Amino acid sequence: MRPVTDWDPRSWRGRPALQQPEWPDEAAHEAVLKEMGNLPPLVFAGEARDLTESLAAVSRGEAFLLQAGDCAESFDTSADSIRDRLRVILQMSVVLTYFTGVPVVKVGRIAGQFAKPRSSSTETIGDVELPAFRGHIVNDSGFTEGERTADPTRLLTAYNRAAATLNLLRAFTKGGFADLSRVHQWNREFVAASPAGQRYEDLAAEIDRAVQFMRACGVTSERLSELRQVDFFTSHEALLLGYEEALTRRDSLTGGWYDCSAHMLWIGDRTRQLDGAHVEFLRGVHNPLGCKVGPSATTHEVLALCEALNPDRVPGRLTLITRIGATKVVDALPPLLEAVRDSGHPVVWVCDPMHGNTFTTDDGHKTRHFDDVLAEVSGFFAAHRFVGTNPGGIHLELTGDDVTECLGGGADVAAADLEHRYETMCDPRLNGMQSVDLAFRLAEFLRNGRE
Repeated sequence: MRPVTDWDPRSWRGRPALQQPEWPDEAAHEAVLKEMGNLPPLVFAGEARDLTESLAAVSRGEAFLLQAGDCAESFDTSADSIRDRLRVILQMSVVLTYFTGVPVVKVGRIAGQFAKPRSSSTETIGDVELPAFRGHIVNDSGFTEGERTADPTRLLTAYNRAAATLNLLRAFTKGGFADLSRVHQWNREFVAASPAGQRYEDLAAEIDRAVQFMRACGVTSERLSELRQVDFFTSHEALLLGYEEALTRRDSLTGGWYDCSAHMLWIGDRTRQLDGAHVEFLRGVHNPLGCKVGPSATTHEVLALCEALNPDRVPGRLTLITRIGATKVVDALPPLLEAVRDSGHPVVWVCDPMHGNTFTTDDGHKTRHFDDVLAEVSGFFAAHRFVGTNPGGIHLELTGDDVTECLGGGADVAAADLEHRYETMCDPRLNGMQSVDLAFRLAEFLRNGRE
């Protein structure tokens, strides 16, 4: 990718920037950003380039992208919760790889997913109106004036939490936790008790037999590092542009600019305006990028985004994440697929079946139904088969915790169950049982598409 000559990390400041908090003291905000500019990068340019190469394989149909993690990370997240989230992603990737024979590129919504866009800048309860909760990087979810006031010192807390999370993830993925000989140990009790969990146990037994066969032949997992460790990348929505700018660094090897807050950044459906600050900022960094595409997106807008974000048409540079809705995807997606295919842009197409299928129950719980999630995934694959393009991946909000936030699935969560363990700070997430169940369904879609 060639350097962008008409760009610098501050050029976004001359464009309209949506979804930015109102900092009560702008001088204090800028002081924090200056301090962050002197902190070490969270990730490195070489790692981002490795992810771009892996995503290039996805764009060619040689791999599959699994991008998953929390809706909005909390500053209070425990090490056990981080481990369990990683565990579910590893379980899903094993299922997908085993049944399809295709490598899975694993990217977490983690170590930076602290900010959330909101449909309204304020929230009203009774007669009280306060600023909306925008994620722990900005304010707190409690409904008092102090808790809802934007606090720039939270940016530093977010950096430190991200650094600690990355340290833990690297220890888990490179230190033996991801060893294929541990596939049985990844199955938590509440997952193992489900039909999908039982099916996973059968798969794990087959993998165990294969590993034992290799050991009998003198090939140990210690000698095959691919069996003991995995590559795991981080991503988040690049929403707070001051934070992203402060962590942008020039690579000493290539001279290109990289946003070192994560390996991959994406633009949300609410902030993808072609003349907006988010597109302006991200077009200049060399990280692999994603862009959410909702049901209102036109072929003209999508093609213009491709040109703005990947004018050199670098494979693996741009991922388009569709979030259209189960009832609309079959009709709305094919024209977009055809237009991008005919333009020659080598994008990765990914399905986000969560955000287009959210509704509120009678008792006020925001939720999603597993059947709707599955229906959008099915429609996504059907659209690609119709057009002759490659369904490259899945983008999910999930947790390893035993929550009851989404309806249905193997656990058969009912509306009455939502109040029992509804723990998300924002949007409802699939639990571990539902996530593994979805992985088996995905594997069937992928395998059928390749036969």
